[in-house]
Amino acid sequence: MAKEQGTKPIAQNKKARHDYAIEDKYEAGLVLTGTEVKSLREGRASLAESFITIDRRGEMWLEGANIPEYLNGTWNNHAPKRKRKLLLHAAQIDKLARQSQAKGFTIIPLSLYFKDGRVKVEIALARGKKEFDKRQSLREEQDKREALRAMRYANKQVR
Repeated sequence: MAKEQGTKPIAQNKKARHDYAIEDKYEAGLVLTGTEVKSLREGRASLAESFITIDRRGEMWLEGANIPEYLNGTWNNHAPKRKRKLLLHAAQIDKLARQSQAKGFTIIPLSLYFKDGRVKVEIALARGKKEFDKRQSLREEQDKREALRAMRYANKQVR
């Protein structure tokens, strides 16, 4: 069987981009069992309530991510919301730990995807947005859409 090439998205945390201002992004590997990978290949996962913690031993963990049980699995199926270890270089974990100690910063997962056959998680160092920041970013997106719509209409009129 040929090795997979490229990236294939599995799940995205859309709420995170709305609730947080993204400062820095990292790509981390994920330690999984066989039935979890099979479930992910079916495209079944959710990052909606997930978060990332760093323990005393300097290991990063993805918590609250929901990877449903594999339907064709047997007695050795996985628990859907178990803690999953993230794989990063020690220097990157130390840097993230120091930065997350700063006021208002947290580490959140943004997306889950296959990259060349391996499951990866895009994580971000982020700062929580206030309510007025959320309204401001929604207003900016709406203005951008209206400008694109107006340019598209103007281009149709020229022809």
